[in-house]
Amino acid sequence: MAEKEFDFSEVEKRLGVSRRTFLKFCTGVAASLGLPTSAAMAMAKAVADPKRRPPVIWLHGQECTGPTEALLRSEQPSLAHLILDLISLDYHQTLDAGAGHQVEAVKKKSMRENAGKYLLVIEGAIPVKDKGIYCKIAGETMLDLTREAAEHAAAIVAYGSCSSWGGVQSATPNPTGAQGAPQVLKGKPVVTIPGCPPNPANFVGTVLFFVTYGKLPPLDEKMRPQWAYGRLIHENCYRRPHFDAGRFANEFGDEGHRKGYCLYKLGCKGPETYNNCPSLEYNNIGGGVWPVGVGHPCFGCSEGGVGFTKPLFSLADLKTLTPPNTFPKIQDRQKTGGLSAGAAALAGAAVGVAVGASAVTVKKLGDKNSSGSGDQQD
Repeated sequence: MAEKEFDFSEVEKRLGVSRRTFLKFCTGVAASLGLPTSAAMAMAKAVADPKRRPPVIWLHGQECTGPTEALLRSEQPSLAHLILDLISLDYHQTLDAGAGHQVEAVKKKSMRENAGKYLLVIEGAIPVKDKGIYCKIAGETMLDLTREAAEHAAAIVAYGSCSSWGGVQSATPNPTGAQGAPQVLKGKPVVTIPGCPPNPANFVGTVLFFVTYGKLPPLDEKMRPQWAYGRLIHENCYRRPHFDAGRFANEFGDEGHRKGYCLYKLGCKGPETYNNCPSLEYNNIGGGVWPVGVGHPCFGCSEGGVGFTKPLFSLADLKTLTPPNTFPKIQDRQKTGGLSAGAAALAGAAVGVAVGASAVTVKKLGDKNSSGSGDQQD
């Protein structure tokens, strides 16, 4: 017997969008998560059921509120649809309409009545030095508030670099002892969505997966959603062909910079940073709206030990082929002819390097017999 077609009429009224638009959104999220088309219908049904909206407790620590500001500008879905239809935002120190003792009482009540069901979102680093006195809300330290809220949470999400691994607050000398949520909540699974700010789509997709399946999506070793942080920025960057061809910007404003050449020599950290910035971009408008797209090197904001730690001018640690320091001019390469036997052998040994990924680089390496600078795949 065929399954009865789901009635989306109530969803259309509640969300103010057509059935087609709603299903298109769910299909897009499912595709981003690497799920089959059938998952889109499962997500649609989950969102359509108001009873499946998870209560959310959202805490703010040491941060600039950038993640929330980015979420405020989300259009896929809008913030109003997110907090009214996908989740039940019971407590958020920036967006709460009320204030004072009343708001704190609402938080305590929600945590008590929804024990084991609510989603805890942590934004900002958590200072632990001197028992956490450097960040207090309503007379309680962020350290104590985090531990209290995490005790009975169904899932914990660290949203932004500060809460994921400490962010700029944890940079040396770190006078307040700032740490990320995973460091503070040892022994508890904390999904991290790093970025400064992170793309709102990475948060929405993760939450929608949780709403649909009652669990978090597959995570990597740093507890990041694999669908969003499974590839290096360098792998999907549209300046990558220039890298492979040995075309680099050497100074801001030079000819290479104006022509959109690779920003590796200007300190771009894309080769050692995992994120989907080149695929999603920002502000829901595309057109290159992300750091590299507007001509600025990636500074590795989503990668602990890179962003806010490495100087911007220092070269990235490449996870793939390391190029030589100098390249022959393009017109000289055209006169070079074929590769030497040594270079050809090196090319064959460079497993994992894409076909056509800088034959000039391989020849240069072959000429120098620098076998130690071959592929450094993790």
